[in-house]
Amino acid sequence: MADRNEWEEKAANLLKAQLKLKGITYSQLVERLEAIGVWEKEANIRNKLSRGKFTAAFMLQCLEAANVDTLRLQG
Repeated sequence: MADRNEWEEKAANLLKAQLKLKGITYSQLVERLEAIGVWEKEANIRNKLSRGKFTAAFMLQCLEAANVDTLRLQG
């Protein structure tokens, strides 16, 4: 079974992959988040995704901002 760090890394990789698939940079993500009422600095986003330490709410906000409506999880 995966430990906490592995789950955090998996979540970060999933979010980064979705952003890459949509062609969205961190700078563009900041703008898209602002459009839905979420205020984050680009540096904060970069840090959260590099550490893998963020809330489920933040992940959902990013996915919403990136117009991701379907996720495929591979075990």
